[in-house]
Amino acid sequence: MRWDALFNDMESQLAESHRLAFDAEVNERARAEMVGSGIADRLRGALGCRLSVHLACGDVVRGALSHAGADALLINEEQHQVLVPYASAVQYAGLGRLSVAEASPVRRGLGLAHALRGLARDRAELTVTVGHSAPAARLVGVIDRVGKDYLDLAVFTPGEVRRNHQVSQVSAIPFTAIAAVRSRRAGEF
Repeated sequence: MRWDALFNDMESQLAESHRLAFDAEVNERARAEMVGSGIADRLRGALGCRLSVHLACGDVVRGALSHAGADALLINEEQHQVLVPYASAVQYAGLGRLSVAEASPVRRGLGLAHALRGLARDRAELTVTVGHSAPAARLVGVIDRVGKDYLDLAVFTPGEVRRNHQVSQVSAIPFTAIAAVRSRRAGEF
């Protein structure tokens, strides 16, 4: 009977040792995967969730995360959609622990320039927040063209239709200066 207790105790110790080794391996693999994970992967893990994105200019964008691209995210506010370059965000509140890698190589390549070209094609009236310190400047207009690393924004009086005689200025804005781009949500005009 004493031998049975000894063998049972040794068997329990061996099983516990295997469980601890397995747990350590799982934790090590999770840490190794996290090293290759970027902020876009963390954001894709929170698609559909409500987030607060704190910008370097002091603004906070709050709403449901609808897209996380190569270098920008899209937040759905109540009446607007806000395109936020990752470079202008200083904090994301509301992210879960899930991280999801982008499987599509095409989607991995879609960046800020692609989104801005879509807005230019739609001739959407936008508010572009420029600057990474408070107070940020806000320009209202329509994107006339999008280059490799800049956009041309035709600035005019909000609510007016873009006409050449109503454009007060055309501003060339480097992508690095963009804090956020706010547009009306589709179907909300």
